[in-house]
Amino acid sequence: MKVKKTPVAAAVSITLLAAAFAAHAQQAEPAKKEAAQLEQVVVTGIRASLQTAANIKKNANAVVDAVSAEDIGKLPDSDVGQSLGRIPGISVGRAFGQGATVSIRGSDPQMTYTTLNGQTVASTGWYDQLDIDRSFNYSLLPSELIGGMKVYKSSQADLTEGGIGGTVIVNTRKPLEMPANTGFASIKYGKGTISDAEKEISGLYSFKNDARTFGALIAVGHSDGSYIRRGIEADSRWSSDIAPTAFVQDRKRDAINLSLQAKPVQGLEMGLNILKLKLAADNSNSSDYIFHDANCDKRNTAVKSPWNPDGMCLHSTTTAAKPLMNQFFQNWARAAEMTSDSVTFDGHYQTEGAKFDVVVGNTKADGGTSLTTNYAYGWWDKPAKWQGTIDATGKQIVLSPTSNQSFSAANLPATSSPETWATSRGPNKDQEKFGQLDATFDLAWGALTSFKTGVRLADHTFEKRSYRPVWNATIAPVNTASLYEGQVGVASWEIPRPNIGAMLANTSKNISGWIEDRSAFSELNEKNKAIYGMFEFEAEKIRGNFGLRYISTDVKNTGFAFDGTPLAAGDYAGNENWGRGFAVKKSSYNDVLPSLNIAFDLRSDLILRAAASQAITRPNFVNMFGVSVSGYNDDRVGNETWTLGNVGLKPMKSSQIDLSLEYYYGKGNLISATYFNKDISNFITANVLTNQKVGLVDPKSKVDNWTVQSFVNAGGGRLQGLELQINHALGNGFGVSANYTFTEGTAPASSYADNLGIFTQSSKHNINAVGYYEDQNYSARLAYNWRSKYMIRENSYWYGNRMHDGYGTLDASFGWNITKNLKLSLDVTNLLKKDDIQYGAMDASLPADVLHKDPLKAGFPAWSFSGERTYKIGLSAKF
Repeated sequence: MKVKKTPVAAAVSITLLAAAFAAHAQQAEPAKKEAAQLEQVVVTGIRASLQTAANIKKNANAVVDAVSAEDIGKLPDSDVGQSLGRIPGISVGRAFGQGATVSIRGSDPQMTYTTLNGQTVASTGWYDQLDIDRSFNYSLLPSELIGGMKVYKSSQADLTEGGIGGTVIVNTRKPLEMPANTGFASIKYGKGTISDAEKEISGLYSFKNDARTFGALIAVGHSDGSYIRRGIEADSRWSSDIAPTAFVQDRKRDAINLSLQAKPVQGLEMGLNILKLKLAADNSNSSDYIFHDANCDKRNTAVKSPWNPDGMCLHSTTTAAKPLMNQFFQNWARAAEMTSDSVTFDGHYQTEGAKFDVVVGNTKADGGTSLTTNYAYGWWDKPAKWQGTIDATGKQIVLSPTSNQSFSAANLPATSSPETWATSRGPNKDQEKFGQLDATFDLAWGALTSFKTGVRLADHTFEKRSYRPVWNATIAPVNTASLYEGQVGVASWEIPRPNIGAMLANTSKNISGWIEDRSAFSELNEKNKAIYGMFEFEAEKIRGNFGLRYISTDVKNTGFAFDGTPLAAGDYAGNENWGRGFAVKKSSYNDVLPSLNIAFDLRSDLILRAAASQAITRPNFVNMFGVSVSGYNDDRVGNETWTLGNVGLKPMKSSQIDLSLEYYYGKGNLISATYFNKDISNFITANVLTNQKVGLVDPKSKVDNWTVQSFVNAGGGRLQGLELQINHALGNGFGVSANYTFTEGTAPASSYADNLGIFTQSSKHNINAVGYYEDQNYSARLAYNWRSKYMIRENSYWYGNRMHDGYGTLDASFGWNITKNLKLSLDVTNLLKKDDIQYGAMDASLPADVLHKDPLKAGFPAWSFSGERTYKIGLSAKF
């Protein structure tokens, strides 16, 4: 029987054969050669980490910054995103308490291309209310697995295309680069001033044979805890309400990395890397809605909308004699997780005058929600109706109750059942199969030292789906108390805390099956091809590279056809006119991307660096899907939106330059200044038409009347700015590391529903300042990060575009080397408990409709979340 091997199976076979060959070579190797080989000298600590990062920056031909682990299992911060945020020009989004998204030099996070050891990492989200984009979710990645990270801010021909902002290369550790029998283990316990406790455990073991021809490394990490975010959300789109809200997420993160390396013969090296990441992220969102009195204080004007004619008061006061109406309590519960699995085989062959590199692999991710459910209690008479003052005249809503607003599950109706309109499933899949071949040839053509060329092929598929439930003939009510466990804080009082598992289980018990929402299915496939050529040159006091990268992409979108097919008996009502056959749309594009990087060694310690290149970022998936329907048959009228994706969208393209001056002195000390400029074209703009017929009647409104939006490439923008950086060891163990970035960005206003020409997540000012002390026994670090206001854009109906107020965090970490191999650590984040404040930014004169939401108009306080200080104590051992 003929056995067909997959690339992964072949890679495993080759590596195991190499291991056997290496074991034989170990026995035959002369003892004198073993003695001649020296172990790698491992330097650790804060200053060593800064020194490594400075050396990477100094020796690179391109504009590169780096983060280096201080020791095994120890990046400078508690999560990967936070560590990247210490690099000049990088801002990190922390929407759910972790560094999840990365913005480089004021660009949108989707313009950041993240790779694992130089190759794509598949990623999906866990939250069904956020757009599906190309950014990597860093909350998947434990910092203990990482050896270091490089950020390429200028492009070069041998870098995979996709990052206008920049390219982040996350590097895992390799066994042949570590001392034999290296071991590491760590346990941590964390607690926040709001969230529940979190427990973490991680470990690493690395082996290599005496001949250093075969090595194996395994690293694992596990964390378990509950994150709680509490705050106040404004929702005047509904019924003049303000919603004190608690978001609770039960987080379990598991990660495993297996790396094999073999050097069976001189000049040949092979490796196999397997990385498995999983984040279980079941969550609940509970809101205690407070409704305004229609009689506003005379000093303020109500914010109104077509479906809310009375409007929301910006300031009102009620008393015991005249309390507000009964309140509304609503709970969303979601079963959600995301996984990312990558398998990569690499081979390298070195001959005299040439080197050949091959990489093949597969990366895939699953995510989204396997169940979304809702339990609500409408306008019931809770123990105390709202009494007090609501002040929405500033950036942050202030609630001042004059009576106890707390209640428990005992105060709710005795029985409950899930809201049928709100229940759904929304799984997503992402996968890329890739192969790359590179060849580098040594040259002796004057200043030209080498020529590097290569080809990369990738087949990338993203799939989104949605399902609607088939309910049992009778939905059995459940005891309400069984759906809750204890209390959780909102604003200054407490509400019942959902038992997420119980809510999900009760909903599932009432569902007999699922029907696919055919309007929501979309599969995007991209076949990407690239070929490049790059020369490296070096002469007296000058070095660098120049080259061209040719890229070609074939795009195909597959979705169900909207062909007028009558609704079949028992089908989901939203499938009216949707057939069961597929409609396929195709498109293609190609481009040539030049790059030039030059470093002038003015002195041995002074470098003038210049770079010019063109880069692309492919369109967001959400703008390319066939049709997306929102607002259909939900609990309100007027929000029905029909979104038409465009598979023919072209990538955004940037023509960019960098100019920097870098001064290096001492070990790890540097002062640098960098000017950058990016001219970006092919922005994606939404064309919006209201009151359109699409062929689908909404059961709630009883009419076929939709807001229809489609997407085209239009307009250009610009990002320019200045980065300043200093690292300086003061002596006696003290030192500082600081940087400041000024970014000025203009984007086409027509690209955004808020009509503001501001890049998403772009802050004009970004400051990092770190002071540290370190000796043989103790280490301490105080780090401050601040960024000025920036736009958040989440283009789903429930959220939208809003301004995030300037935000700064002060973090501290302390370490005690109990022995040479045993260390105790304490990390404290957000010492000042800075609140997360978001407010409206768009022009108040824009029409109030589904795209221009009332609480997102200029000056209106939209969201605010309480700042949380977290403490984490850890004990680690290495050998």
